Amino acid sequence: MSEQQYDLIVIGAGPGGYVCAFRASQLGLRVALVEKRPTLGGTCLNVGCIPSKALLHSTEIFHAVQSHGSRHGIKVQNLEPDLENLMEAKDKTVKKLVGGIAQLCKSRKITVIQGTGTLAGNNRVRVASDGEEPREFTADHIVISTGSVSVELPFLRFDGEVVVGSDEAVAFDAVPNRLAVVGAGAIGLELGSVWSRLGSEVTIIEALDQVAPTFDPDIGKQAERIFKRQGMRLVLSAKVTGLKRSGKKRLLQYDAEGKEQSLEVDKVLVAVGRRPFLDGLGLDEAGVECDDKKRVQVDDQLRTSASGIWAIGDAVAGPMLAHKAEEEGVAVAERIAGKPAHVNYDVIPNVIYTTPEIASAGLTERDAKERKIAYKVGKFPLAANGRALAAGTAEGMVKVLAEQETDRLLGVQILAPSASEIIAAVVAHLEYGGSAEDLGRTVHAHPTISEALKEAALAVHGSALHAL
Repeated sequence: MSEQQYDLIVIGAGPGGYVCAFRASQLGLRVALVEKRPTLGGTCLNVGCIPSKALLHSTEIFHAVQSHGSRHGIKVQNLEPDLENLMEAKDKTVKKLVGGIAQLCKSRKITVIQGTGTLAGNNRVRVASDGEEPREFTADHIVISTGSVSVELPFLRFDGEVVVGSDEAVAFDAVPNRLAVVGAGAIGLELGSVWSRLGSEVTIIEALDQVAPTFDPDIGKQAERIFKRQGMRLVLSAKVTGLKRSGKKRLLQYDAEGKEQSLEVDKVLVAVGRRPFLDGLGLDEAGVECDDKKRVQVDDQLRTSASGIWAIGDAVAGPMLAHKAEEEGVAVAERIAGKPAHVNYDVIPNVIYTTPEIASAGLTERDAKERKIAYKVGKFPLAANGRALAAGTAEGMVKVLAEQETDRLLGVQILAPSASEIIAAVVAHLEYGGSAEDLGRTVHAHPTISEALKEAALAVHGSALHAL
């Protein structure tokens, strides 16, 4: 069993892990990156964020031409999707990006070790690869960045064919006639949108009483109306209980409106959340403690209970978002190198990439009430935005929350095209502690969707210019 020494070993090459390795290398550390997949990038680049966004973009183009082409003077006959080419385009995007990560590792002299990494105690990492003798590596510091996996329901286990998680749902080889989606969060709404646009009869079943439940109810309810008009069936306040086979039929069972109901399905996508992937990592042997939710327990510096071992991303508490993991990866690398570092968890943006997109940063009304913060609200509808009207995308709104006494910006929620891009301006204002007035006085180009953000900030003080 061979052994090699590094300054830092990162276990897991997802966005948090490879970014941590990149930053550590920039700071002069000798770095090894351990990854069990044959390609780098983790779930996000291989089967998550990137492929799903590629599918969303392609199907959005198809749906826009199919549903609204005539409004824009576009006449198309016999329009139909080509799933094989669509998937090929998605795969090419993924291949290019994961190849780019590999090249950056090589250029930065980061050692990539393929295999399953396990904590072996005493600053050691054991790596097992199929058909090879396990190898051991030592480092002054080890970072756990093993990501997460889809949560299974005990009565609806994944079989990879009918009951699937998001990994399989970005790679169906045919459009399912009837797709049921369990969960109306980001993954469920996004992949439900993809397959609905391609012709699947999509039913989304959610246990809570609104879609996008992390957003405020007024945002969720308007989004619900939009998604229904797009052709998706939404069943809220319903509890899925199991899958029954009746001859060749597959019936998804659920309780709604006080009675048991069933839905014939071809595929069931379970999208009820994700859990940290820590299986077989050797946490006990290394003395790494977990919290009551089976996440790695870390302090405010992201250090675990074991000396020299850190943890980031989906393995620890906080939103399971790639950009959160990246920021933590940078922070840990900088701390290991003896530099100051900070992650502002109050300003991490959250996005659902549907059409229109739903984005937020900062506090929701629910958050403000729980913290007993007196606040004011400003709203602006896209129906009063010139760019949205010109593009035929005037469904949505922007909502701004500001502290009542100081006018300090508390949070913003956006239901609009390009919300994922516009929210960056909100994060900047939140980062420096700006006010609703600061945001309202920021010049926005005309005509743009982003003007709705400015108007909503002005509306906090009753001074929106293009709406009463």
